[in-house]
Amino acid sequence: VQLVESGGGLVQTGGSLTLSCTASGRNISRYAMGWFYQAPMKDYEILGTLAWNGRSTSLIDSVKGRFTISRDNAKNTMYLQMTNLKPDDTGVYRCAAGGVDAGLNTQFDYWGRGTQVTVSS
Repeated sequence: VQLVESGGGLVQTGGSLTLSCTASGRNISRYAMGWFYQAPMKDYEILGTLAWNGRSTSLIDSVKGRFTISRDNAKNTMYLQMTNLKPDDTGVYRCAAGGVDAGLNTQFDYWGRGTQVTVSS
């Protein structure tokens, strides 16, 4: 399975971006998926996960109300809609697939390489 993120870029504080994660090589519609984030000079941390059917999602507190995770299984694609972006959101965003459930401790088998998001102040 190959996962490719897209949609990153430069945005001003308060702006919005939507990231996409498209899978190829295998149908991932039966897997939970997730988004992870790496701030400069820090380790990756989970942002949120989404169940295979899109009906259950988990988000960390700092992005609740600002970020939304969704998916289109027909397109083998997951999305991360980000609003009200802050400079602290700057970093590399990676997606993952192959999870069993949509928890914040879910383990994933497949990983993308990431896309850079930069929020200017």
